[in-house]
Amino acid sequence: MQVCLAQNTPKVSLDTNETLFTVLTAINACGYDQELGISDPLRGQIRSEVAKSIQASEESQETAKTMCEFYREHQQPDSSRDLAQYVSLALSLNGPPFAPKSKDSDSPKGKEKVAEAAKAKEANFPPDASYVAGFVPLMQKFYDTAGLQSIWQRHREAYSALTDRYHEPVSKMLFAAEMYLKLPSAGYLGRQFTVYLDAMGAPGQTNARNYGTDYYVVISPGPSLKMQQIRHTYLHYLLDPLALKNGGGIKRLEPLLDSVKSTPMDESFKSDISLLVTECLVRAIEARTMGASKTPETERAKAVDGSVQEGFILTRYFYDALAQFERDPAGLRNAYPDLLGKIDVGREMKRASQIQFASQASPELLHLSRPNDTHLLLTAEKRLSAGDLESAQKLAQQALDENREDAGRALFILAQVATMNRDIQGARNYFERALEVAQEPKVIAWSHIYLGRIFDLQENREAALNHYRAALTANSPPEAKAAAERGVQQPYEPPASPQ
Repeated sequence: MQVCLAQNTPKVSLDTNETLFTVLTAINACGYDQELGISDPLRGQIRSEVAKSIQASEESQETAKTMCEFYREHQQPDSSRDLAQYVSLALSLNGPPFAPKSKDSDSPKGKEKVAEAAKAKEANFPPDASYVAGFVPLMQKFYDTAGLQSIWQRHREAYSALTDRYHEPVSKMLFAAEMYLKLPSAGYLGRQFTVYLDAMGAPGQTNARNYGTDYYVVISPGPSLKMQQIRHTYLHYLLDPLALKNGGGIKRLEPLLDSVKSTPMDESFKSDISLLVTECLVRAIEARTMGASKTPETERAKAVDGSVQEGFILTRYFYDALAQFERDPAGLRNAYPDLLGKIDVGREMKRASQIQFASQASPELLHLSRPNDTHLLLTAEKRLSAGDLESAQKLAQQALDENREDAGRALFILAQVATMNRDIQGARNYFERALEVAQEPKVIAWSHIYLGRIFDLQENREAALNHYRAALTANSPPEAKAAAERGVQQPYEPPASPQ
């Protein structure tokens, strides 16, 4: 059902996917009704067929009940995030029997491990998919008992019609992007860009993912196709490799990160200069190619200003620089080093200091989800060491809210922030919560030590001693062991404040 979107570019395609269909159909059976009224009629038809199939047998009813209990327990308050976690899950699985994707998943050895892998929260899953990894074995059984394979086969022709319907407009849009950049995607060997169409999602929501060298956009048909979101991800697909190949030129721009700490954009852009630079360039290209050729300059300038006010401070520079690029016959691959080299860091920092940043930013479409991503907490720890308590708190809370990384470490960072803010009760609460879930000996030991000090300050010596002694038995690192021993020997006294 795959449709190639450009001649000689088999790695750029418009497609449908049985695994995505299965995951989205399963959550529809469990009450996922977002934007049902404006969805393609195919969604309602499939939902009706699945409901009849569930009612046809007690086994199917029982399977659906168990699966849907899991779905309800893992629902997100934000409907877009609710869908997003299941899209990430689907993109992390192979086809039936839905084994997690891995380098050896197609080998005999890999196939032997399917049952074991399906039961575990796979380390290779993106963070949001890990949160709902337990859905996989429940969905596998539902796929069999509800006859989803037959329903999928019955609607293959209708799904094929979706790709036929959108092939021409999507192909034209991608070709236009390549022409503007003078950068054919055919040169991107070993990389993949896929647009998946599926009728079972909310038409107003687009999910884009970057997993290593593969880029995906997942959309559902509705009143209109989200061309802008597809193009945004495709621009990243074309531009991200250029940033990686020009690491020296990108690194030179790192001082600009100090200018965006207080902006409302996603935290990932505030800690990775490569992500920030690429997003600014993407937005500048979008502004220059906005609408028709007669689109007023005021509208383009408004789009640029909006991006700058969200924190994408190089959008104006790239917007102006692209005017020269448009007149030059050289493609962006050749022009890119010069674009970076002409950025005056001091000038851009001065310009950024005069910007009145917005109070909130539009959510970033493309999720750069990577397995075992420890980016948030590492950055939070760096911000904490630098005295930037607000950023450290936001990053740790984000990791906790999204069930990303180590919950014990996230709670420990939040406890440290509370301590520095003199919120003793809040600190105690976070340290105690950290001890409930922490696995890392350092976090366990220091949580006990900090709690011991809190109880010493509250003149509860018995409770303090219990925590100091617990720290000594927690496989403590040397510095923590020494601190715990001091706590046992005498009550903690805070250092004197400088006069």
